[in-house]
Amino acid sequence: MMRNEAELREGLVEAGRSFHARGLAIGTAGNLSVKLDDGYLVTPTNASLGRLNPARLSKLDTAFAHVSGDKPTKEVSMHRAFYETRSGTEAVVHLHSTHAAALSFRNDLPSLDPIPVFSPYFVMRVGHLPVLPYFRPGSDEIGQAIRTLEGKFRAVLLANHGPVNSGASLQDAVGSAEELEETAKILSLVGADKLRLLSASEIADLVATFKLEW
Repeated sequence: MMRNEAELREGLVEAGRSFHARGLAIGTAGNLSVKLDDGYLVTPTNASLGRLNPARLSKLDTAFAHVSGDKPTKEVSMHRAFYETRSGTEAVVHLHSTHAAALSFRNDLPSLDPIPVFSPYFVMRVGHLPVLPYFRPGSDEIGQAIRTLEGKFRAVLLANHGPVNSGASLQDAVGSAEELEETAKILSLVGADKLRLLSASEIADLVATFKLEW
């Protein structure tokens, strides 16, 4: 199916505006991308997600070279790693949303699944969540670390940085990012010791019913 570039430009602008309006993207933090038939659209560097211009979005070719629009985000390597390792990726969302970012700053996180499995929607929209080491924002090392996961996960949490979510559509990636933030928020409000966790059989039922990766 042909991807409509004009619609995807407007979709990125609307997603950015919505994140910003709800306080999920502060200042110029965060970046978004979508796949095109002839390349990719990414948000520009130092651009507020709440004030994106569809005509000035950065366009990259299939080799991720900048071909038009404003200078792209410094996190292109992060986005590229998902597109090139996870089959079916059509969009990538990177936010510094408060509760997910707060989780990334903790010093006691395991390397996998820092959020206890209590939400069926987290299982459905995020799945297992690896925690990657800290790398300087914009570093190619972030992309390299994502590549080591070989496309097995739809989202990652970057230590001392924040979440990155991929999806089979822009709407899918946005929904995954929203679910991760909301689940991290609930964890901070309730506390891990007060949560009712899903049992192995309850998780298995979700996986079988909705044909999930898990």
